[in-house]
Amino acid sequence: MLVLYETALGFCLFKLTDEGKLESENVYKDFESPEKASKLLKLKAIHRFTSTAMAVEEITALQEQKLTKSLKKFLSDEIIGKGKSKETLAVFDSQLGKKIKEKLDVKVVSPHMTELFHGIRSQLTALLDGLDPKDLATMSLGLSHSLSRFKLKFSPDKVDTMIVQAIALLDDLDKEINIYAMRVKEWYGWHFPEMAKIIVDNIAYAKVIKAMGFRTNAASTDFAAILPEDLEATLKAAAVISMGTDISDSDMAHINSLCDQVISISAYRTQLAEYLRNRMNAIAPNLTALVGDLVGARLISHAGSLLSLAKHPASTIQILGAEKALFRALKTKHDTPKYGLIYHASLIGQAPPKLKGKMARMVATKAALSIRVDALSDADDKSESQAPSIGLENRAKLEARLHSLEQQGDATTVRSAFAGKKQARFQMTGETKTYNTAADAVDLMPTQREPMEAAVKAVQDVKAEKKKAKEERKSKKRAEKEEIADGIDEARMDLDGEEETKESKKEKKRKRRESEAMDVDPEEPREETEEERKARKKAKKAEKAAATEDGDASKKKKKKKSEA
Repeated sequence: MLVLYETALGFCLFKLTDEGKLESENVYKDFESPEKASKLLKLKAIHRFTSTAMAVEEITALQEQKLTKSLKKFLSDEIIGKGKSKETLAVFDSQLGKKIKEKLDVKVVSPHMTELFHGIRSQLTALLDGLDPKDLATMSLGLSHSLSRFKLKFSPDKVDTMIVQAIALLDDLDKEINIYAMRVKEWYGWHFPEMAKIIVDNIAYAKVIKAMGFRTNAASTDFAAILPEDLEATLKAAAVISMGTDISDSDMAHINSLCDQVISISAYRTQLAEYLRNRMNAIAPNLTALVGDLVGARLISHAGSLLSLAKHPASTIQILGAEKALFRALKTKHDTPKYGLIYHASLIGQAPPKLKGKMARMVATKAALSIRVDALSDADDKSESQAPSIGLENRAKLEARLHSLEQQGDATTVRSAFAGKKQARFQMTGETKTYNTAADAVDLMPTQREPMEAAVKAVQDVKAEKKKAKEERKSKKRAEKEEIADGIDEARMDLDGEEETKESKKEKKRKRRESEAMDVDPEEPREETEEERKARKKAKKAEKAAATEDGDASKKKKKKKSEA
């Protein structure tokens, strides 16, 4: 049996002396020493690589399960040319064995010979006579580096992990700067509260504190490098009349330390933003030209990598970052969101509110194309001056499309404009017309009253009718009251069987006179005399007594009925 083994030196063909040992489970024991390995395997032929480039080409073809011309010629010369076609050839890769069998018509086996090939690798220097182990290690290392570089086409600018980390750090720095700056304003606000309204920028606020210190030093401090002249004058005037409290030197020292932190973190944040911009231009120039460096970096960070982002369709890129709103809309069966992280792109921001959804869809479509070009194009082409051409072309097309949509306006207006003939435009004329009395069909009769007099009479008649109706309602109410009072008196007479007393008759007459007097002139109230007040109280008492007597009489009648 012949064994084919590839090395950094070349292709080696070994002769296996005892095939029966391959069937044993302890094949590794035959490779414990160089002597045992030399007894089991004998080197028959070797095909050396003339250069590193040739070695890389041959090994790459083997990894792709291809049979190269040099390997085919070597095997045909050593096996078929020397009359060893009946020999069995053992190879490590089964796919390569199939190719050799098809091309050379040689019996090839590729059983599970992992231990055999491991043993050959461990004792390779002993099997190859006259080979220095250091030279073999050097050749293997050089071939490994060349093979990796050829296979991966590694480029330091292609590492998108740096973008993911940079954009995450940029967000963290923004939060830290905001927290520290607010703490500085709250802390220093006890000493100079008016300064927070004058200086809005956080970095300028911290720099002013570093330059000024206590507010009493504002008049002698030059803020020309930090603030404009108008703000400087306002700040100095406010420092004179400030209502803040005094602070100690130790307080001021700690405030200055916090200001140093704000200034240093802000400076590093600027450097990080510039680094992210350069990295985005190197990795995804087309995406950066279309949506900007920050939006592009957030899309890559959200997807995990540039290649993962390239696998997403345009519809997914459009709503990337709005997954929570999407699932909520699907659960509640409402409208799905129109945009996610891509909303912050400048092309969508400058679109009117009615066109933002349509613009987001178009930007996502062009962004998907740009991302795939950036991810799948050759790394060497991106360094050329025409690298972001697709992104710039798509951006120009989208800007032109947005301009045309803004010019068209609402779609309903456009459709109605071509629906039919337009109505003639109304034109104002300077002519004035007067009322033509000759066109009246009927004139006023000579005996007919004037229209104004008739209108006045009609109004007076309406008022008289209203007054008459009001008086009728009052008289009706008065009659109803009298009937109710008479009914009560009759009921009392029936129950008691007694005649009305003189006092009740007098009281009844007095009430009737009072009611008649009130109905005659209700608008003029009359003062109640002392006698009338006493008579009214007496009448109330008489009514209460009559009511109690009526109740007792009704109880007696019920009792008599029950006894009967």
